[in-house]
Amino acid sequence: MDNPDDLTIWLAGPDDVDEVMALAIAASDENGFLPADPRKLLEGVWPALNRDHGLCAAIGRRGGRIEGVILLNVGQMWYSQSPIVEERAIFIDPEYRSAKGGRAARLAEYAKSVADGLDIPLVIGVLSNERTRAKVRMYGRIFGEPSGAFFIYGARTGSYSSNIQELSN
Repeated sequence: MDNPDDLTIWLAGPDDVDEVMALAIAASDENGFLPADPRKLLEGVWPALNRDHGLCAAIGRRGGRIEGVILLNVGQMWYSQSPIVEERAIFIDPEYRSAKGGRAARLAEYAKSVADGLDIPLVIGVLSNERTRAKVRMYGRIFGEPSGAFFIYGARTGSYSSNIQELSN
């Protein structure tokens, strides 16, 4: 069951919304520093599931459950009309983090291939107070030297677990 060769990456679609949202909520609960709003999460996920200015790639075994996702947005920097690929989140279900296969690294490589295929820059980073150095090292192996650093003043990632429930409407 733990054969990394069995892993595949595919584009998640609208039929995967429940699994992807469960992972998005888990990611927000684990790493959030502000309260998560399920409607706002869905507003970020839904266009990507429909390939509308974004993509949501899933990793797992064909026909099995989604073990991790990467949410990508195609947009612009605030100061330019030129397009970029923006990574919004990579999240691996905690059940699969210690399994062989390098799911997070594979999803990061996938993001790199999307940017290469579109011939536009990828903006990707680590926003976490947990295992930050290890994550930065992994990204460094895949993308090269980082461009700066990110700081949060007045909060820590993982300090706000919303325990949000299902959408009521």
